Order: sequence, then structure tokens, then C-alpha cells
Amino acid sequence: MSSWRLTRRNLLLGTAALAPLLARRADAFGEKNRFIPAVARHGGRWDARLSGLRRITWELQRRTSVEVVPDARPFALSSSELFEYPFLYMGSDGPFPELTDAEVTNLRRYLTYGGFLLADANDGSDGDGFDASFRREMARVLPQNPLTEVPSSHVVFKSFFMLDAAPGRLLNKPQLTAAMLGKRAAVLYSQNDVAGAWSRSESGDYEFDVSPGGEPQRELAVRLGINICMYALCLDYKDDAVHLPLILNKRR
Repeated sequence: MSSWRLTRRNLLLGTAALAPLLARRADAFGEKNRFIPAVARHGGRWDARLSGLRRITWELQRRTSVEVVPDARPFALSSSELFEYPFLYMGSDGPFPELTDAEVTNLRRYLTYGGFLLADANDGSDGDGFDASFRREMARVLPQNPLTEVPSSHVVFKSFFMLDAAPGRLLNKPQLTAAMLGKRAAVLYSQNDVAGAWSRSESGDYEFDVSPGGEPQRELAVRLGINICMYALCLDYKDDAVHLPLILNKRR
């Protein structure tokens, strides 16, 4: 399992352009060897779902053998520290301003070098709000790789749980969309506020109702989150039929 967890991080840290990052102290790398979601700081309300990210990290540890740090760490999109984190979350409950040229360039490098971005419309928008802002910026970041619908046969729907749809707090869109770099989904985008379904208050209660499917839909959103985390960590290893018995055992 440890080799799976390191796959995408090795892609990020294995380039000559990122050599200065490798000089960090070994004791720091020990923590970074665990799953910790990075969060993209932007000019909008970027921190609306931090509790949801902490919760899905906890669920990932509880339901799989992945080692985690149950945290959500914010970084500017222009930061070189992004390259130490194989999973980046970007969301908001409304629009956000244009990214700077430096942020666009750095995010493009992050994704090209093997990084993964989960984008999440916390407002459930379609054509306005976060949706309009995110699509605008993705057209700058990956202009040759437009967002396309992810089919239910994609490996992200079988990376741990067997799923065929992508619900969140809402069910505005039955499927995710993705920006593909070759066969790899470098960006997955949900317009269903998937992290809203994960979010809990400090008292432990869920912060938001889930519609239209209630608690069964919330459980599916949690399973989707775990699948996405596993995909971010493991690339496409589940795409090989040799893993089918393992998938079926996990499902049982």
C-alpha cells in the first residue's frame, strides 16, 4: 500500500525543476508521506468547506489503510509548496476574482507534473457563481484540455467503492467533469458541492442537509470522496483487470 500512496507524490517531486523541495528535512517528509489535502486560496470564499475536507480525510483513514493527517492546509496557488501535496481542493460558495498570471502558471505546472485538483461548486452553480469563475480560469490554466463529462466506466468510480454516479450535498449533475492530461484526470469537477455533504460542525453534527436523497445520498458522497482521494494517490492502478478480485472484496 505504501507504494501506491507515493506514486503521485513521486511524480511531483521527481522533476529537476522541483529539486529545492527535496532539500527539506527528512522529519518533515515523514508527515508529508501521509495524506493531507491542500486547499487552494483564492480571492473568493475559499475556506467554506474546510471541515468537510478534514472529515473525508478521517473517513479515508477509517475505511482504508491509508495513513492521514486529518487536516486541510491552505496555500496560495503561486506557492511552490503545492508540489509536496498530491491532492489539491478548490471550492467556493460564490464567484472569485481572476487568478494572477503567476497563479495560472504555477497551477498548470502542478497539474502537468502529476498533481491532482478536485474542484467543487459549493453553491451548486451552473453558468454563474463558482461555476462561471472556475470554467473561466480552467480555460486559462489548461486551454488545450477542456472539461468533459466523466463516464461511469471511469476508474474513479471503482478505485475503492463501486459507484456509478457522483452525488454531493446536491444532485444537480449526475456525473463529474474532468480535464484530461493523456489518460489521467488531472482535474475533477463537481457541481454538486460534494464537500458540503461531508462537512460537520464542531459539535459533530452534519452542517448541511442533503437533497434530494437524504442520508443515503450523503453516504454515497462520502464513498465518492474516498474514491477520489484514492484516485489522487494511486493514479490508474485500478484500471488493470488484475485488480478486479480486490475491488470485489472491498465492495463486499
